Amino acid sequence: MKHTVLLLGSGGRECALAWKLSQSANLEKLYIAPGNGGTDRYGENVALSPLDFEAIKKFVVSHGVTMVLVGNEDPLVAGIYDYFADDAVLAKVPVIGPSKAGAQLEGSKDFAKGFMERHGIPTARYLSVDATTVENGKAFLRTLSAPYVLKADGLAAGKGVLIVPTLDEADRVLDEMLGGMFGSSSSRVVIEEFLSGIECSVFVLTDGTSYKVLPVAKDYKRIGEGDTGLNTGGMGAVSPVSFADEEFMAKVDSRIIRPTLDGLRRENITYRGFIFLGLINVGGEPMVIEYNVRMGDPETEVVMLRLNADLVDLLEGVATGTLADRAMAIDPRYAVTVMLVSGGYPGSYEKGKLISGLAEPTRSIVFHAGTRRTDEGIVTAGGRVLAVSSYGDDKASALATSFDTISHIAFDGAYHRRDIGFDLK
Repeated sequence: MKHTVLLLGSGGRECALAWKLSQSANLEKLYIAPGNGGTDRYGENVALSPLDFEAIKKFVVSHGVTMVLVGNEDPLVAGIYDYFADDAVLAKVPVIGPSKAGAQLEGSKDFAKGFMERHGIPTARYLSVDATTVENGKAFLRTLSAPYVLKADGLAAGKGVLIVPTLDEADRVLDEMLGGMFGSSSSRVVIEEFLSGIECSVFVLTDGTSYKVLPVAKDYKRIGEGDTGLNTGGMGAVSPVSFADEEFMAKVDSRIIRPTLDGLRRENITYRGFIFLGLINVGGEPMVIEYNVRMGDPETEVVMLRLNADLVDLLEGVATGTLADRAMAIDPRYAVTVMLVSGGYPGSYEKGKLISGLAEPTRSIVFHAGTRRTDEGIVTAGGRVLAVSSYGDDKASALATSFDTISHIAFDGAYHRRDIGFDLK
């Protein structure tokens, strides 16, 4: 069956998904809502908010959409899956993503930690507190060693996790978070034991019963080289990850993936879509830092490069409970992405900077993130602007290709890290 797909979102992740969807022999038409200055190369941008469910319903009905792929977490946490499932007209249109209950794995850090505890999934020790139990939280902090991890329970645009070096600062930050630092998102705070190790991102696609493990990736959050400075949405990514070998991934499968899916079924939670496992390798043992209920960004930009499969076919398998029957392989080459960001990011930055060099021939795939198309050309429209992604027989050659491409692209204030993948063999 050929599908008319509506992809919700506007970032680099959605651009990479659109690129992959556009290659499918099973794609009739692709719409991206709202998309960005580069997604219209792969489909048609439409001016819809991913959170305006009523407008989305009208569009789905009037344009014969047969599948909805949700790129970012907000519509999932808000219940778009349930909105479709409960509507007589929309119920026949599959939404790729979990139910509202399943989306709480990302929407509530407290729920996620409790879920892991209930199902024996390895994770850091924790305590959830609110304004009425803040003293319990401060007592728990005193059972931990520095540094201290404090997480806003709810969604906070990727900014709700703070790692602080001293106990006095942890006490102060806890008070500030509960006092409204992140609005209602931090009315409850999860205090966690700090885990020391190296992180990676594991992506699972499931139809609720069977599952496929996508290429493993590692992203780089800090703005500065050597992983210094402020956290960002992600400055680059690499796949494969050297330490995520067969032995490590066998542990991930038996201790984390299978218990997660079994736990969802035991709790009668409908989950058909992507599960992002943010893992840390602690002395060879995988532990869960966090769940996300969609693909990561910028990891999607390398995962899609290495995914040898018809993505529409895989998603149809998710929708129909036949994922186990769908073909999937992984490209053996390395893939890297290097983010070009606006000057000043992740702090304040200016938008509307004209981007030059995008039309030049390149061996890279340049996914747009924060861009907008104007009469003058493509301009910057966000902090993370372009995800310059490349293949290579090894990590060094893939990075060299991306850096060469970046040397031909320019906009006022452009910045990128030159050490993506520095901590992997």
